Amino acid sequence: MNIHYDSKMDDAQRRANLYSGSLFIYSSSPAALRLCGLARELVEEAFYPFDPLRVQENIPVDKCVDILASLKPKFIHHPKAKEYIQALLTELGCDLEKVYFDVPRLRTAFPADYLSSGIAYAFHPHRDTWYSAPFCQINWWMPVYDIYPENCMAFHPRYWSEAVRNSSSLYNYYEWNRTNRNSAATHIKEDTRVQPRALDPIELDPQYRLLTKVGSPILFSAAQLHSTVPNTCGLTRYSIDFRTVHLDDVWNRQGAPNIDSACTGTTMRDYLCATDLARLPDRAIMMYDDTTSEYVASPTSEADVVR
Repeated sequence: MNIHYDSKMDDAQRRANLYSGSLFIYSSSPAALRLCGLARELVEEAFYPFDPLRVQENIPVDKCVDILASLKPKFIHHPKAKEYIQALLTELGCDLEKVYFDVPRLRTAFPADYLSSGIAYAFHPHRDTWYSAPFCQINWWMPVYDIYPENCMAFHPRYWSEAVRNSSSLYNYYEWNRTNRNSAATHIKEDTRVQPRALDPIELDPQYRLLTKVGSPILFSAAQLHSTVPNTCGLTRYSIDFRTVHLDDVWNRQGAPNIDSACTGTTMRDYLCATDLARLPDRAIMMYDDTTSEYVASPTSEADVVR
């Protein structure tokens, strides 16, 4: 696995490398810092007068869940969030007429004995492609506050080319939207929703924990196996992620290889054009769709959208 820092590759070269398993890290940019600044403003307002990094010391879990159920969609739908993403895509050389992105999510990773399910789900090792993401999807992730080895995200490079026996065949994106998304805030002590996961033990090492600065984005393929590091540092991690697809790759079916994903449905209706926020063309969506279930829109106004 190659890791590129502040690469000067153009977007086409970058996407080709991402589809081959590379990771890209960029220094904090003005638009990324504005996006993180917006998240910090909302987080600090929501948890005031307490330190949002030490929520577990001051706020009962049930109250925290209520706060997150309001905070997370507020960030998703804030009018500035999409504006800052459009600026960030421009800064990193994307063609806004051909790049489509989904709404940004504000993620939280609390100390593991406080809250790690439902609205603050701590992700086990997984590929986003197990969750009906297309293989041309690129994930963008950045920390909102400083992160540490004990509360960051981990990549597991061994499995880029090694299949993992998993339960993705049981996952249908449309069915998830219909039956599971709205219940995120009700899963406090344990998350009983059926989600795709590895069926055999994952060897977590070797692993990469990339400690980027606030507003420093990491780009990786949706096919990368990654996980939430168990938070043992006592400080809550706040991060932002969103995903993109490039229209040329959608039409040409270019992307990472599929070595073990068997889910149904597709997330292709979730992406917005970076110029006018239009959806992907219907004909493009139909290339990735199936007849497993009637499409149900992603209810991004409800709590945290896990997938």
